Amino acid sequence: MTPPPLSRVRWTSAVVLATLGAGAVRAGRRLRAVPVLPVSPAATTAGVPRAAGWRLLTARGVEPDPATFLAACAHAEREGLRVLDLIPADLATERALGLLRLVDPARYRQDRLGEGRGAGFAVLVTEEVLARAGTAAGGPRPAPAELLALTRRLKEYAADATGLAIAPGLSCGRPEGLRGPARAAELRAQGLPPGALAAAQLGGLALLAGVAVRQGRWGAAAAGLYWLQPYLALGGPGSPLRPADLARATAARPVRSLGAALRTAAAAGRAPAGGDAAAEAARAAAYREELAAGTERFLEPRRPDCPWCGSGRLTVRVRVPDLLQGKPGRFTLEQCEACGHVFQNPRLTPTGLEFYYRDFYDGRGGEGAGTVFGRLGAAYRLRAEMLLPYGDPASWLDVGTGHGHFCNAARAVWPRTRFDGLDMGDGVREAERRGWVETGYQGQFPEFASKLAGQYEVVSMYHYLEHTRDPLAELDAAAAVLAPGGYLTIELPDPESRMARLLGPAWLPWFQPQHQHLVPAVNLREALADRGFTVLAEEHGPAHQGNDFFGAVALTATRLAPDPDRPWGPPATPGARALAGAVRLAALPAFAGAAVLDALRTVAARRTDGGNAYRMLARKDVR
Repeated sequence: MTPPPLSRVRWTSAVVLATLGAGAVRAGRRLRAVPVLPVSPAATTAGVPRAAGWRLLTARGVEPDPATFLAACAHAEREGLRVLDLIPADLATERALGLLRLVDPARYRQDRLGEGRGAGFAVLVTEEVLARAGTAAGGPRPAPAELLALTRRLKEYAADATGLAIAPGLSCGRPEGLRGPARAAELRAQGLPPGALAAAQLGGLALLAGVAVRQGRWGAAAAGLYWLQPYLALGGPGSPLRPADLARATAARPVRSLGAALRTAAAAGRAPAGGDAAAEAARAAAYREELAAGTERFLEPRRPDCPWCGSGRLTVRVRVPDLLQGKPGRFTLEQCEACGHVFQNPRLTPTGLEFYYRDFYDGRGGEGAGTVFGRLGAAYRLRAEMLLPYGDPASWLDVGTGHGHFCNAARAVWPRTRFDGLDMGDGVREAERRGWVETGYQGQFPEFASKLAGQYEVVSMYHYLEHTRDPLAELDAAAAVLAPGGYLTIELPDPESRMARLLGPAWLPWFQPQHQHLVPAVNLREALADRGFTVLAEEHGPAHQGNDFFGAVALTATRLAPDPDRPWGPPATPGARALAGAVRLAALPAFAGAAVLDALRTVAARRTDGGNAYRMLARKDVR
């Protein structure tokens, strides 16, 4: 029988086939890129350095032999690694496929901001890294979920010295079964949302079932490829992995996948997002006590004039509640008709700022914020590369550094530069312990101006000025800290962006109540000139952050159904949880569409040099 022409191929089946095929090829390629430790005990003892200074942490039921330990130490020493996750040769099929989806071994070590990933059974780590991470090596052996979380943390302390290797002599032992709660715990330990992933898996299985039933042999081919994918990826000749359940997992894959997704979704729905129940209860009690006095005390009196130029011609630009966390309060941004400056009016008091920042970058929200910042590697690199035509700095102070993500990424561009960081939060101390900054200064930047006067060749302020109470005082501090001829680089949201008017209160860069000031580019250029700076470069398109539509969907979903477990809200009820789940599920297609629109918008922004942010580089004039 003559096969139907390509024009008659069901495109859904073709896309599914291509996606599954590409996934199998990618998994096989990544598997071949993972180093394999030598098997022979003789090979592991020849030329092995001292094992002193190394610790091998293993999950319950895993018993490594001395040869594997010595081979792992030799490999780590040879490759200059300080953390090495060991993958057992009999790693279960779905665990192996999950790991290969998350990790590209060829790029894993070079990705300084990449999250630490592993199999969750054995990790070799230097005692020095353990000490800096504040992790005790003794005590009872952890479960795989706990070891996965530890691996993720350890990579932060060995950003470019963490790797993976397959250990042929290592066995998983008798690992705990991956029932719903255990699977959800492992996903959370890796910073992944179990509920969203389970929903996506169920959606994919439903799509595959529909293709198989409705689209004839092409649909059957797609279903068959999904069925055989584990064996195609892991079971080829010479595969370094030998999953004991490969045949069983391949034969029963659709049924097992459906059951696992349903159990994970159920477990995710039962577990509050905040984590430890006692800590959440204490946090909720503290918020109730603080909110009993009302939120009006968090706002200063409204000012009648512009803080930038002094004009009294002000108009309301936007009024919006806290769509970031759903904390009580309503905030107003006003715009000066004379100079275009946009500012929060009335402004938050210092106490109000502390209240609304709490549990966003640290505490309850710290892990999520760290994950977001860790995925901005491309943006960090572009910021660092902006200075390439102008010099080779020896010293760089990143103001508003947070946990030092930019400094960590920028070392790939400027390996000889000393990076220091300054921030109000405790994260700057953590950045120092991780080695992402050499010195961390905690406090207000203007307070350090005289102490650090003339000490730095570069000062950076990336998405920092908009958070400050007095941006002009911050620019004064930068002028004082820079040596003559030094460089100041700044990145800010652009209040003149077309998307700000199109999306209104749902425009993410309004970022209320945290953003105090949004400064038009012309105002910043004038302020820099007044302080003895010459602007060398200004970028709009390259500084664009592709999150306008995605952010609008996220803020709208939060507005419709805030997190029912937020400790500053009323006690969670089954109805509130059901509503939040329904809104999140209904928002999935909107998020998908928003991601496409953002990709198109980013292309347009790059080509037209217009976006939702701008970046400026200025040199301090020599007088």
